[in-house]
Amino acid sequence: MGIGRFAFTPVLPLMQDDYAMRVADAGWLAAGNYVGYFAGSLAAAVLHVRPPTAIRVGLVAIAALTAAMAAFTSFAPWLVLRALAGFASAFVFIAVSAWALERLAAVGRPLLNASVYAGVGTGIVGAGLICVAVVHLDLDSTHAWLILGAVAMLLTAATWRLISSKPAAHAAPAAGAAKLAWNAERVRLVLAYGCFGFGYILPATFLPAMAKHSLSDPRLFMWSWPIFGLAATLSTFVLAVLPRSVDSRKAWIAAQTAMGIGAALPLAWSGTWAIVVSALSVGGNFMVITATAMQESRKAAPLQTNAFIAAMTAGFALGQIAGPVAVSVLAGSRGEFATPLILAAVLLLTGAALLVRAR
Repeated sequence: MGIGRFAFTPVLPLMQDDYAMRVADAGWLAAGNYVGYFAGSLAAAVLHVRPPTAIRVGLVAIAALTAAMAAFTSFAPWLVLRALAGFASAFVFIAVSAWALERLAAVGRPLLNASVYAGVGTGIVGAGLICVAVVHLDLDSTHAWLILGAVAMLLTAATWRLISSKPAAHAAPAAGAAKLAWNAERVRLVLAYGCFGFGYILPATFLPAMAKHSLSDPRLFMWSWPIFGLAATLSTFVLAVLPRSVDSRKAWIAAQTAMGIGAALPLAWSGTWAIVVSALSVGGNFMVITATAMQESRKAAPLQTNAFIAAMTAGFALGQIAGPVAVSVLAGSRGEFATPLILAAVLLLTGAALLVRAR
């Protein structure tokens, strides 16, 4: 999934060199992937495909669609392929969550739960390192897509027989579906999570492209993405070992505030360290916010948990779609990121402010 959803980010600077791709076009391609992810999430909820089947089909599709990006040189087929890759990634994420967490529910070991979601950051790191190697070998974006597709297929083959279709020995009972009633608290949570979706996706999509413009050594910019992924991977384990006494609401506010500052940092501070700190602040907090937001959603709707998590996810997905669209509209012909980043930082901080409870 880290390849299927996020490989476009480190490949983008290479595609800009190979095809003179505009930032606006890149924004539409990213938005297409996120629209596909949103559609895949809705489809997975309706179709009820068995998790092992959904995982296997989704993984094969991710690998094939990633490699297929190398076969085309124009915008329209790229848009279709990125949308389909997002659709397949949603199936994989939902199916893996259902399949793995069902088996881990009775174990009571938070680090094992963290390892499931650390896979996304690990895929980001791997994709980033592959693109670093591509740049150093003076290869182009076509080679990058082919290598990424091949790696995804190898990982699929490695996990194929490990995905058991047998039910878990101690399956957790499914929460009943209940009609969701809205109140001010639930609206605030959805809006805050939507602001997070908008704010994080801009650096998560354009960080290497931004680094390319601000770093003097053209070979350094690709390292921003592995740093982002490493921070995301490690943060899942850090969150797992935190004491249960840590308030999830305060952790969410702190993480979203730090992300807002990190998103705007390259505007006030240029150079290598600005990119590194920005990558750490955004990458190190986006999985923390996801985990704490899910905890808060259960507190806010204990009797309609599934319905409210679906509403939270929808708000996040819409913000995630709107972010690249805003870049396409606001970046202008020169491909400048200042205005979109300011908007992202403002929304992230606004979302954090929405979470502050009145005494």
